[in-house]
Amino acid sequence: MASSSRNVKPQVFINFRGADLRRNFAPYLHDVLHRNGINAFIDNDLQVGENLTNLFEKIEESTVAVAILSSKYTESDWCLKELVKIKECVDRRTLWVIPVFYKLKTSTVKDLEGSFGFQLWELWRKENHCNRDDRILKWDAALQDVSGRKALRFLEDR
Repeated sequence: MASSSRNVKPQVFINFRGADLRRNFAPYLHDVLHRNGINAFIDNDLQVGENLTNLFEKIEESTVAVAILSSKYTESDWCLKELVKIKECVDRRTLWVIPVFYKLKTSTVKDLEGSFGFQLWELWRKENHCNRDDRILKWDAALQDVSGRKALRFLEDR
């Protein structure tokens, strides 16, 4: 795959929570983009043994980031770290972000409602029981940024 090549920079970085989307929506989007000639990157494209911090380089190399927010998104420190990096690049105007709300209301993210907000708080609390840092402020700022943008919504079929 072209996105695995060290010489080809990704055009699109796909940010998502693996527990929710690794087996369905994310790989489908990745494949559709590739079939249409767009070099997309997801974390499956990393080589075994490769340092996960290389994900931040892939974000910086990309032109567009697709941030797919789902119900379990705030359970993942890595998803949130990536989203903060995406926001930093957007703020520098080196990256364009397209939020996708996957089976999730925009207001749930904006207002940190229900389990989405609770999971965010618990993640920060669990990882920083002795040292309360400012990561939760960065995470919240990044979530507020994407929730305030024109987004795509993928809702459940009813």
